Amino acid sequence: MSQLFFSTVSWQPNLSKRKRKFFDCACLLVSPVPTLIGLSEMIIRLQFFPQTLIPLHSTLSPVKNPNPSPNCTKQSQLLDGFRNSLSPHPNTPISDSGLRFRQKLLYIENLKVNSSKALHKNPNFRSAPLDTVKSVEKCLCSMGIQRSALGRILDMHPQLLTSDPYNDLYPVFDFLFNEVHIPFPDIQKSIIRCPRLLLCSVDDQLRPTFYFLKKLGFAGPHAITCQNTLLLVSSVEDTLVPKLEYLQNLGFSYKEVVKMVVRSPGLLTFSIEKNFQPKVEYFLDEMKGNLAELKRFPQYFSFSLEGKIKPRHRLLAEHGFSLPLPEMLKVSDGEFNLRLIEMRLQLADERYLE
Repeated sequence: MSQLFFSTVSWQPNLSKRKRKFFDCACLLVSPVPTLIGLSEMIIRLQFFPQTLIPLHSTLSPVKNPNPSPNCTKQSQLLDGFRNSLSPHPNTPISDSGLRFRQKLLYIENLKVNSSKALHKNPNFRSAPLDTVKSVEKCLCSMGIQRSALGRILDMHPQLLTSDPYNDLYPVFDFLFNEVHIPFPDIQKSIIRCPRLLLCSVDDQLRPTFYFLKKLGFAGPHAITCQNTLLLVSSVEDTLVPKLEYLQNLGFSYKEVVKMVVRSPGLLTFSIEKNFQPKVEYFLDEMKGNLAELKRFPQYFSFSLEGKIKPRHRLLAEHGFSLPLPEMLKVSDGEFNLRLIEMRLQLADERYLE
């Protein structure tokens, strides 16, 4: 219907500017409403009727029907109600705000963001206009973040829904690009791996940690990349320094610790209580290992203690075997089992020859 109406108007060359403006607005009103907006926005559009459709001065007098029929009277009452809803000052502002609120919730739900979680973790979201959310979406998309990843980020950190792109988000992107020297295509990878970057202050958190890491040895060929930018959200005093000190207390020198963490930056992301301590105790007490082996293979701490380290060590110990840490942990389960079978067959051959 909208296409037919538009084509009819477009072939009226003698229309005045005022009438053409009317027809243009009418075309907008009869155009299909996008499914995403739904009924809510359609009602909002009707309530906020365009002022261009309300003539300032009418030159035509209405023709009155001296004998209106009951049907006409009923229709007139309906039209009166409709006209009242088009007044510049609606009588139901509460319902209008409610519609806008529901529209905002539907919008973030369409982004795969849990609206209940967003309202709970970010009280400011309740009063924030929808345009605020859209500006955040446009900002993140401009950095190459796909819509699917965008929803996951906003659901993980609903505080971002009401952030100011120019004061909160773009400074982080600028810091990563110009100071950390993350290539532009990799910035979105950094954000996807660690969305908390967007919640951190550049001056108070990101830059001080970056300078500390550079001084520690994360420079040149070992510079920060999109793979380990998550280190930038760590507190120097509360997180990084205690982990370095723990490794030194095991018996490593400062230079040895630096070499270990630069080779395996993930060491600085592990918990002392949940990762370092139980794995060190098992390595020294059960596996009878030595620190020199940990120095050569610091990746030991990245493997699951219950899922891989203990089961494989116990299988080896049951048959009296031992393997260097890389050979024991880096291979797949199938390769490990094959290696174990080969060792058992070799042992059987040796006993047979004896």
